[in-house]
Amino acid sequence: MKDKRQTRARRIVAYLKKTYPKPKSELKWKTPFQFVVSVILSAQCTDRTVNRLTENLFKKYKTSSDFARAKPATFEKEISSVPFFRNKAKHIILAASKVVSDFGGLVPRNPKDLQTLPGVGYKTSHVILGELFNVWEGIPTDTHVRRFAIKFDLTDNKDLTKISKDLERLIPKRNWKYVNNGLILYGRYVCPARKHDCLKHPLTLLWPKAKTRWIGSK
Repeated sequence: MKDKRQTRARRIVAYLKKTYPKPKSELKWKTPFQFVVSVILSAQCTDRTVNRLTENLFKKYKTSSDFARAKPATFEKEISSVPFFRNKAKHIILAASKVVSDFGGLVPRNPKDLQTLPGVGYKTSHVILGELFNVWEGIPTDTHVRRFAIKFDLTDNKDLTKISKDLERLIPKRNWKYVNNGLILYGRYVCPARKHDCLKHPLTLLWPKAKTRWIGSK
């Protein structure tokens, strides 16, 4: 089974590399810590919603110091259009404070340090590293990656971090950068989560059994 999965994963990644040779997040930001904030805000939320919110938010808050000085009650109101805004507000302010106090105001460049920040876990840390520094020490698994990993039988797990580890074993490290953003873009614009006829979609053509495998977003 492992050999078949490796072959299938290799063919999927070959398509992603060709179709999305420079995959980038669709979140909008100007400073490194703004991207950290956008990623935290994007949990259980669409990038489009986050971008609408941050268009004005980022005019006020630019650096980690700006976010660290934010007043919690005010900041909660400013981000109240996203789900779980109270927890996200708390995490963002605490993360900003830690970046200022422990890392000189600069976003850390390794997953271990990033994961010491409130609101930043395995997935988030590797999204940040990849986008900001083009460093890929892991494969971030979000709902899109999870959906396709299961749809194409590349994992037996449902936990996001365990799926990441399964994919990392199947895919050479040099190709990790193409997986997360590539599958996100493919899932948004080619093969959405709702049930539909995807037999003629490029990745389904590589493994037709996927046409009958529908996995929810959770």
